[in-house]
Order: sequence, then structure tokens, then C-alpha cells
Amino acid sequence: MATSYPVDATSRLRSGTVATDGPVIRHIGLSDLFDALRLGWEDFKAVPSHAIVLCVIYPIIGILVARMVLGYSVLPMLFPIAAGFALIGPFAALGLYELSYRRELGMEASAWHAFRVLRAPSFGSMLGLGALLLVIFFVWLATAHAIYVSTFGNAPASVIPDFLGRVFTTSEGWRLIVVGCGVGFLFAAVTLCISIVSFPLMLHQHADMADAMLTSMRVVAKNPLAAAEWGLIVAVLLVIGSIPFFLGLTIVMPLLGHATWHLYRKAIESPLTSSAHEVPETEREKRYAADFPSVLFPPYGRKHRFYDSAD
Repeated sequence: MATSYPVDATSRLRSGTVATDGPVIRHIGLSDLFDALRLGWEDFKAVPSHAIVLCVIYPIIGILVARMVLGYSVLPMLFPIAAGFALIGPFAALGLYELSYRRELGMEASAWHAFRVLRAPSFGSMLGLGALLLVIFFVWLATAHAIYVSTFGNAPASVIPDFLGRVFTTSEGWRLIVVGCGVGFLFAAVTLCISIVSFPLMLHQHADMADAMLTSMRVVAKNPLAAAEWGLIVAVLLVIGSIPFFLGLTIVMPLLGHATWHLYRKAIESPLTSSAHEVPETEREKRYAADFPSVLFPPYGRKHRFYDSAD
């Protein structure tokens, strides 16, 4: 049975809009980031089953990619692909924002509730930004491959010892590390600026894609140090989660997803109102026999929705 969302009509925003002057941005610090991680961990512990439903795809993809990489002698692309998870992670965590949202509202939250995000009025905007992040991800992969080829040429690295020897024992390898990490940092910085709070904002306040990206950039501009610290935290956790054959991502990804919701709540000043994911109950318009057949034609025959007077 569907659970309807109670809506605070005094503060509800129409789909695809945000407040006229834009959301109010708060100053946040390192303590807020750690508190967001703590709250994210609490959400993860409360709804652990969603890790299987939503996030087990990450280690599966990682293992398959590793197998493909080893089989097709394109080992140098393994690290860029793993690092690219940070670029598409904000979009992949959509369902996790929904679960944290529901828990903060005191509503029931289970793994299957994550799919309620598909009913969000701004889901199209989320898909648009997700597509943009995917484009950035593929451009990063192409750039990383070009950097490798420009450094070592097209000679394949068929085995791990050969590849590691090239990277860590030669001057070309160290140049590859420096240039690759530097360029990767730029991709990560761009992604962080446009998506640090974008998806939670679209879920909560139904902002469109442009407004959400602009608000994220405002958050970064007002809190540059905190944003840099958050980016470092994300990078470190993803590295830790990727080391044991990507299996640690089953914990790291949900943790970061939930924590991102709480980071949004700390960075953006807005009332916690329920999102209109569910169509409110409508009142049936009374029809009388004397109205027939006029009710079959406009304007009487037109389908109307009626909400309570508060709407």
C-alpha cells in the first residue's frame, strides 16, 4: 500500500522551481562534515539491506571490469575506471537520499522505498544531471587513456608486475602519476562544484537542473575549505573501499550517499517538508443527473484536480 506524503502547503515549492532568491546557504566546517558522516552511518545501520539492492552493483562492476582489463590487456584503465566512481556516485546514490529523507521525516524506510525517488517531480532534472556526469566520466576515461598513450605509447601492459614496474620504477611512470592525478583532480573538482548538493536539492525542493547546479556552486563558493575537505574525504573513502576488489564499496557508497543528504541539510537552510512523490488524494467533484450530457463537454467535462484549501 502506497504511503502518501504529508505536505506542508505553506512551504511546498512547485515542481521545477526553487525560491525566487535561491536557497539560503549556510557556513559549514569540518565538524559538520564529520557529523554528516555520523548521521549517514546511522542511516546505513538502520536500513542495511539497501546495500545489496542498490550498491552491490559497484563491486560486481569492479570485479567484471578488472577481469575485462586483465583479459584484454588494458590494465592501465583499471585505476581511471575505479576513480571514475567518484564522478558518477552522486547520481547513483539517488535512492539513498530518498531513504535518509524518509528517516529524517520519521517515516518508514526500507530498501524498496529507495525506488520512490522515481516518482519525484524533478526526476527528469536528476536524469539530466546524471547524464552530464556520465559524459564527464567518459571524457575522463578518454583523457586518462590519452595520457597513458602519450607517456608509454601503445605497447600493452599484459601483466600486473610489468605494469607496476613501468609506473613506479621509471621517470615516465612518475610523470604519468603526477599528470594523471592532476587532470583527475580537475575532473573531480568540476563534478564536486556542480553536484555537491544538487541531487538532494532536486529531491527535496524540486529544483530544476540549472538551479541545482548553481546552488551547488554557491555552496562551494561560500565554503571552499569545507568543500575541499569533503572532496578529500570522498576520495580517501573510495580508495579504501576499492582496495579489497571493490567489495568495500558496498559500505562506502551507501555511507557517502546518506552523508551527502545530511551535508545538504547542513549547507542549505530550508524547512523539512515532505516531497510530493505521491499524488495527493483528490476530492471527487459532485455530478448530478441534471448536468448530463453537458458534463461530457468542456469546460465541465474537463478533468480537474481538487486539493484542500491549504493548497
